[in-house]
Amino acid sequence: MPGTRKLGRSTAHRTAMLRGLVTFFLENGKIETTATRAKEVRSLAEKMITIAKDNSLQNKRLVMSFITKESVTNKLFTEIAPKYADRNGGYTRITKLGPRRGDAAEMAILELL
Repeated sequence: MPGTRKLGRSTAHRTAMLRGLVTFFLENGKIETTATRAKEVRSLAEKMITIAKDNSLQNKRLVMSFITKESVTNKLFTEIAPKYADRNGGYTRITKLGPRRGDAAEMAILELL
C-alpha cells in the first residue's frame, strides 16, 4: 500500500475503501472526496495506469486483483492507458474545494488529465 495514511480505519476497511474509490475514479474519470483520500487514490490510480501501459497477461492479472469491476479493467487497458502512453506519470490533478459544511473536512476533486 502506498503512503502511510491510516484514514481512521482498520487495514481491511481501508483497503476495501481505496479499491472502491480507485474503481469508481477510473470508471468516471472524476471524483469528489476529502483531500487526504484524494492523495491516496491518486497514488494508487497512477500505479494502475502505469501497469496498464504494458498490455500483458501478467499486468492484466495484477490490475484485476485490485480493481473490483472487469469492465473498468477493460476500459483502463483499451482507453485510459493508451492515452498516456507517451507520458511518464502525472496522469491526475487534485483541485482543492475548501471545507465541507458538516465537519469542515478539506474537500478536493480528483480528475484525470
